[in-house]
Amino acid sequence: MYAIIGGSGMAKLTALQNPRRQVMRTPYGEPSGAMTFGEFAGAEVVFLARHGYGHTLSPHEINYRANIWALKELKVEGVISVATVGGIRSDLEPGTLVVPDQIIDYTHSRKSTFFEGSEMPVIHVDFTQPYARALRERLIAAAAACNEKVFDGAVYACTQGPRLETAAEIERIAREGGDVVGMTGMPEAVLAREVGLDYAAVAVVINHAAGRGDSLQAIKLEELGEVMHHSVVRAVRILNSFFENAP
Repeated sequence: MYAIIGGSGMAKLTALQNPRRQVMRTPYGEPSGAMTFGEFAGAEVVFLARHGYGHTLSPHEINYRANIWALKELKVEGVISVATVGGIRSDLEPGTLVVPDQIIDYTHSRKSTFFEGSEMPVIHVDFTQPYARALRERLIAAAAACNEKVFDGAVYACTQGPRLETAAEIERIAREGGDVVGMTGMPEAVLAREVGLDYAAVAVVINHAAGRGDSLQAIKLEELGEVMHHSVVRAVRILNSFFENAP
């Protein structure tokens, strides 16, 4: 069984058949919401709305540790994240789908590890490749199988939020190698690594980042809904292909 974590624009998985919810408790508090189990493209999956089912949790308020711990307790094989981002690189325009392969973490003050406390030994995890290669490859193959174009590889820059970035901040991120910018990729990815869960993401570009393209002077937030909706539908199509073509 795989877990799907849905971000903005994906507070529920409407294609889920025979859904049932299970409330979970963890040593780190409550997850973003109940876990929703069901059949998706013939496979048993568990879905979690990252921002809560009413989209009430800002990126910095999400209990990432509780979310990942709960999924580990359910013994899922891996985690697929769907998240909306802004495009920094010129070819990553609104409506683009990306399977990122690297992360730069600009967040702060978030609970970002399970390995802390006076009785816990110091433990380091290798994070050279933050996304599981085999899972990324399966997502890219699934996109090809359903004729959905995705970009293979990009650097996801994770900022603190909830405010959007300044044009100067985006320029700095671009100089440092960021290709897309979002607010939820960390610490979600590293927590999955700490508990041994394969993790990969489909990033949905819904706008040009601040100071880029048609966001040169401002990001037109009122215009993002339609792009988000159509792009998330395409991401769900890739997920459907992923499970239909599962080995």
